[in-house]
Order: sequence, then structure tokens, then C-alpha cells
Amino acid sequence: MHTAMKAGAGTLLALCTCLIFASAAHADANDYVHSPIVEEGEREIDFKLGTNALRDGSRASAASVGLGFGMNSWWSTEVYLKSTRQTPEGWRLDALEWENLLQLTETGKYPIDVGWLVELEHPQDRSEGWELNFGPLLQAELTPKVVANLNLLFTRNYRATAAAPVSLNYQWQLRYRWMSELELGAQGFGSLGPWRDWLGADQQQHKAGPAVFGKLRLDAHHGIHYNAAWLLANNANTPRNTLRLQLEYEY
Repeated sequence: MHTAMKAGAGTLLALCTCLIFASAAHADANDYVHSPIVEEGEREIDFKLGTNALRDGSRASAASVGLGFGMNSWWSTEVYLKSTRQTPEGWRLDALEWENLLQLTETGKYPIDVGWLVELEHPQDRSEGWELNFGPLLQAELTPKVVANLNLLFTRNYRATAAAPVSLNYQWQLRYRWMSELELGAQGFGSLGPWRDWLGADQQQHKAGPAVFGKLRLDAHHGIHYNAAWLLANNANTPRNTLRLQLEYEY
């Protein structure tokens, strides 16, 4: 590995390590770690499901289904329908989301692959206004077998009944390429509060845990990508644990 690649990958690993042990707007139960890589011409149906075990003994769950397309070598776009459920209530439609991923660097050309995410969400609850999520997506090969991701995402609400500052959230992931059908690793998510004035450690949210990944090929042009994780709370302000699953059918 070149010196520049070692430096870039080392920086990303250090940032991931800091976030793993880091003592707001909170992440949805079905949130997933975004990749900065765009696959031109790829079409997919994306299903995500997650459930949080809350501190009061109840459970909050979220699900979404989306349709996406790789428009070209640097831009992919996807539209989601999102729903939520909190026991003992049933499922309800929560929001419509438009997600756009811009790949800013050629895959593998630099020590870190860089992308930019822009999500626009229209909640069913009009008092929440519109929600904009945006920020950089970073990915690096630490070794030929180990891939690290770190995403820093900013959230801004418009036309909401209650004004709120721009918040800062993060996602990280480590993945070991064992075999294409089964890869092992870990994921983490967190919310730090206002981006220029973080909340106290006891008011932030941090969760992390083991994850599995893989791709099941159906034929030359069809396949199912999956990833799942069991995330545990790092402090008392975070749900006790989260189970999350993502399935992508590519065609």
C-alpha cells in the first residue's frame, strides 16, 4: 500500500475508532450506512426494517421501501415510502423521501473514495416541515480484505412549527471481505446534537454492534444484497438495543 494510501486509510480508521468509543435528532431504527460508490445503470428495489427497544419497555420500529436507479457514473437517485410503529399502536405512513448520491472521486483512484449525500424528506406530520439531510460519505480499503466507511450527515428542518438548529449525525462501518455471500463486520450510528454546539455526553445518542453483509446472485443480471446488525446503546439516552435489516433486489 502506498504511503498516501496508508495515511488516508489510517485517518479514516482513527475517526471510526473515536466514534466507536464516543461517550439531537436521533437516527431512525432502520437507518443504514451509505456507500459513496455509484453503479451506473443499476436498478434496485430497496427494503429496510429496524426496531428499537426503548428504555420504558416499549418498542419503536421503522420500515421503508424504495425504488432506485444509477443515472450515470456519478449520480444515483432513489425514492422511498417510510412508515413507523410504536407499541401498542399500529403501523402508519410517516414520510416520503427523495435520496440522491453523488460520487465525487473515481473508485479506487485515491486513498479515500468520497461521495456526497442529499436527502429531502416530507413527513406526514406537517408540523415537522421538510427535512434535509446532507453530508460527505467516505470509504477506504484498510487492507485488501477490510473496508471502512465513515459518514458525517447534517440535518436541517424547514417550515417546521418549532425551529431547530442544524444537527450532526454520524455513521461508521467496518467490513471484512470473507466471501461474497457472507462478510463480517460492525456498524455504528450516533447523534451529537447541534453541529456547532454538541450536546452533553449524557444527551447524545450512540449505538454500535456486530453486522453481517453479503450478496446472493440469482443469475447474471439479478441479485440480492443484504446487511443486518444488532446495535447496543453506549449511554442511557439511547434505545437499549436496535435490530436492523436491509435487502436490495438488483435487476
